[in-house]
Amino acid sequence: MAFIFLYIISAYTLSKITIDKEPDTKPEVEIFILTNGVHTDIVMPAKNAQIDWSKQVQFQNTKTADSTYQYVSMGWGDKGFYLETPEWSDLKASVTFKAATGLSTTAIHATYYKKMKPGTDCKSIMISKEQYNRLITYITDSFQKDDSNNFLPIKTDANYGKTDAFYEANGSYSLIHTCNTWANNALKASGQKCCFWTPMDSGIFSKYE
Repeated sequence: MAFIFLYIISAYTLSKITIDKEPDTKPEVEIFILTNGVHTDIVMPAKNAQIDWSKQVQFQNTKTADSTYQYVSMGWGDKGFYLETPEWSDLKASVTFKAATGLSTTAIHATYYKKMKPGTDCKSIMISKEQYNRLITYITDSFQKDDSNNFLPIKTDANYGKTDAFYEANGSYSLIHTCNTWANNALKASGQKCCFWTPMDSGIFSKYE
């Protein structure tokens, strides 16, 4: 009970501490943060002069294999949650234990979109090309790769829709390093406004109200 209380207080307090965005940068690339109410994704152009994500996050790995989609979102998280828990009612004690303690493996969930609609669940952020390069490095380093430096798709029928796919990821999920901590660190790596630390999506989105 003492640990739970300390965790809640730390999550609330540290998420209130704001890391300000880097000053005097050019608004050259539009990215987005997107939440489903629990989990934060980073959304980027599927292709621009700096990177073509579809070369690694291939359209053919999705059910539609539609190459006309303009944006791709990336979310990092516990592999058990992603693949074994389509609904909260399907959540297993073993999955929860592994996720909380950092004993399980992780995955990246990539989803293609034709357009983005800013709102309470989706916020637009303009960043510079140099900041985008840093974001690219942060995200690509989160993927596991084979000997040819290719991302490793996960063969599964647990897709959320027709435009998404899963990939093997680096790192361990835990109460300290959650999917939202990963997204917050992505913003931090690219010099954007973010929390000092947060395990929740609400901490991130409170900076963009």
